[in-house]
Amino acid sequence: MPPLTRVVIASVICLCLVSSGMGCGPGRGYGRRKHPKKLTPLAYKQFIPNVAEKTLGASGRYEGKITRNSERFKELTPNYNTDIIFKDEENTGADRLMTQRCKDKLNSLAISVMNQWPGVKLRVTEGWDEDGHHFEESLHYEGRAVDITTSDRDKKKYGTLSRLAVEAGFDWVYYESKAHIHCSVKAENSVAAKSGGCFPGSASVTLQDGSKKQVQNLRLGDKVLAADDAGNPIYTDFIMFLDREPAARRLFYVIETEGGQKITLTAAHLLFVGHNATGDLRAMTPAFASRVTPGQRVLVLDQARNRLTPVAVTRIYTREHEGSYAPVTAQGTILVDQVLASCYAVVEDHQLAHWALAPVRLNHWLSSLLFPGRQQQQPQQQQPQAGAAPQKDGVHWYSKILYQLGTWLLDSHSIHPLGMSMYPS
Repeated sequence: MPPLTRVVIASVICLCLVSSGMGCGPGRGYGRRKHPKKLTPLAYKQFIPNVAEKTLGASGRYEGKITRNSERFKELTPNYNTDIIFKDEENTGADRLMTQRCKDKLNSLAISVMNQWPGVKLRVTEGWDEDGHHFEESLHYEGRAVDITTSDRDKKKYGTLSRLAVEAGFDWVYYESKAHIHCSVKAENSVAAKSGGCFPGSASVTLQDGSKKQVQNLRLGDKVLAADDAGNPIYTDFIMFLDREPAARRLFYVIETEGGQKITLTAAHLLFVGHNATGDLRAMTPAFASRVTPGQRVLVLDQARNRLTPVAVTRIYTREHEGSYAPVTAQGTILVDQVLASCYAVVEDHQLAHWALAPVRLNHWLSSLLFPGRQQQQPQQQQPQAGAAPQKDGVHWYSKILYQLGTWLLDSHSIHPLGMSMYPS
């Protein structure tokens, strides 16, 4: 993709999200509430997105059938939402079992159905399949798919019902039959359902006073060590977490250097690598952690000379950790365990990702300008930006929007190959 095109795309993303950020972020939006947009019903046999269900951009690959005796059965959760009618023709409760992501989208859709047609409820005709009634590798076998109708079984509503399912956030919606709509979601451990790039909570950063702090303990107002465009060490504001999941257990790549430094990060997180003999960041290339190889060089802090120096990677291995955190700084870079990394992930283009986060930096700058000193008033608590609710655990709404836009606007080779089918990161 030509550089100018990337800048244009990033600018469009920024402009769209600046206007949407007020209404979509935590807390109430500003101004009057907009009228609901007009819904365009799906045509019979149409599916959204316009790719195959188990491919990049839709619900991702099939991961294997779940049975009541399998270890993965614990991934399924029952849905007892009274606003949804479950057909349950097997009388086993199987149609109520689904992944948490599927449950969340279904519950959201149930509300939309009642708002669209007062007195009408959402009806599920098929959920998790334990009896082999579907084709091979159906996502029904994983609790990631549901077949739905309205409670009045009015087929004239099904095109609009399909559109409502798209708006509710299902990862793939198919007006499959005159009798029902098929919807599916990504796997729970999918990057697309999560954030894309994280560090373990125990990873450390350096604060402006020279002290160390674990990533999990970062709060607004902290200034952490990062690097400018030329690779010079600077201190920059910690702005937010794109993802913060203290209880999540994930697989991380551990990249070890000949100097003994180690950085631990998930597969799709960006790290700066190269073969040059200087510490100039402009000569380095952003690469997914899973693509880094021994012999490549990463930038490591030389504390004695207070500069970054390229050090060869000697070993790479994986390890599980509990807790995953995706911090974002105003500079877009961060030194974690003395190794320089990007704050971004999933898309192998640091500059494009940095452009896309411009509205977040602008919001942080304006808040700091209008409410100076507020961020340091409560040092023992996570202090939110003025006018915003405290950031909750989980994936930030902005991250979700950016990921979806990325799947629409970017070439598939620009997105991490695990980005839609495996673990977050």
